[in-house]
Amino acid sequence: MSSPQVLAFAGVQHEQLRTHLFPGDGLEAAAILLCSRSAGPRVRLLVRDMLLVPYDACRERRPDFVAWPGAYVEEALARAEVDDLTLVFIHSHPGGQFAFSTVDDGSDRQLMASALANHGAFHGSALMIQSGAVRARWYGPDLSPQPIDLVTMTGHNIAYWWEQDAIHGAPSQRPMAFTQGMTTEMGHLTAIVIGISGTGSVASEQINRLGFGRVKHCDFDVVEFKNLNRILNSRTSDAATSRPKADMFVEAVEGYRGPGVAEALPFSILTREAILAASQCDVLFCCVDSLEARQILDMIAAVYLLPLFDMGVVIPTRLTGTANAIADVCGRIDYVQPGRSSLRDRGVYTPESLRAEYLRQHAPESHQQELDAGYIRGAIEEAPAVISLNMRAASACVNEFIARAYPFRHEPNEHYARTLFSLAACEEEYFSEDTFGAHAYAHLLGTGSQEPLLGLPFLSQTTSAGVA
Repeated sequence: MSSPQVLAFAGVQHEQLRTHLFPGDGLEAAAILLCSRSAGPRVRLLVRDMLLVPYDACRERRPDFVAWPGAYVEEALARAEVDDLTLVFIHSHPGGQFAFSTVDDGSDRQLMASALANHGAFHGSALMIQSGAVRARWYGPDLSPQPIDLVTMTGHNIAYWWEQDAIHGAPSQRPMAFTQGMTTEMGHLTAIVIGISGTGSVASEQINRLGFGRVKHCDFDVVEFKNLNRILNSRTSDAATSRPKADMFVEAVEGYRGPGVAEALPFSILTREAILAASQCDVLFCCVDSLEARQILDMIAAVYLLPLFDMGVVIPTRLTGTANAIADVCGRIDYVQPGRSSLRDRGVYTPESLRAEYLRQHAPESHQQELDAGYIRGAIEEAPAVISLNMRAASACVNEFIARAYPFRHEPNEHYARTLFSLAACEEEYFSEDTFGAHAYAHLLGTGSQEPLLGLPFLSQTTSAGVA
């Protein structure tokens, strides 16, 4: 299945744009989106910045027309040329028509002729209606409009506005959660699961069977005998041959989904190749036990405007006399949206914990460091019996995606940025988005595949090529 072309917004950007485009006077308003791009065969335009055109700068504003001021078009072109950005000229339709009018067609041709003569191989136009739904198209040198297949918005909810569903001048109704309609839409989306082990194999099994059109499986590690009690689909033959976990899982998925759905990425998410593969996806599922990998995924979500779902489990122990006892059985699910609080902001990792992890990996490990690094803190377990805990956390994580994309909760999703559960106390706690601080990676928002990737020198094209 071919991957759709995308125009992607962060929720914070979309909220600001919607407020500007609908000031309440019933007249059209305008803005210019400055978009970066993801590298790869799939076109993903990423809103990096917005130039909100002042109402009084427009020579004319009517309920069905807005005149674009040349000074702001020139400013946008100058800014786009500096970082090789694509421009999308967006205006409102206060009357609610979810289609480009003949007036829009004529205005676009003039704008695009000017823009393409000055910079870039293509630019676009878009419209927004009062509900916030967006429809977009792009123009090349022949000035012929081509529809953009999908517009996404990753905020408290995840919105998908499909070109193919924009019928009779109105967006189609969103599919209901847990229905065939949801499955059908997922068939057009691509997910990536990073970490195909305890929680990752369980999450990936659900994601594949829910019907995602493509699922990428990223893990550099191999199957070992000690993994067989908690990695779904793993076999003794895989452990005996030290088979890559990603390859093993893809073969299993092909048994029930057929070829062309599952893709193996048997390398670390810390590599340029894996990051570029993630940039082509629609949703990130983080199932790793590495803090450094979580930091990279935090940055990928910000740079490529992707929703990130992260989970973790732990079983702390305590001493009772001379023996260990279970203190708690815990799980955590975080939903991270670009432009709002990151995993770093939420304390999942800190500069200090990243440094400690680095020392564990590259310096001689003490006994206590070994104890602190595992599932069961305070006890050495080569093959911990944690599959039931992993399944509990992975199921909650996948359901969190469904709740965001196909809302079904009684309360607004913004109240559930983080979920913590304790099986020992039989409790669940929820934390709203406003519990946490500002976004640590705001400077990376929507920057796309500019070099060096993620702003990190070791991921630059030159450095990576030299290492290879």
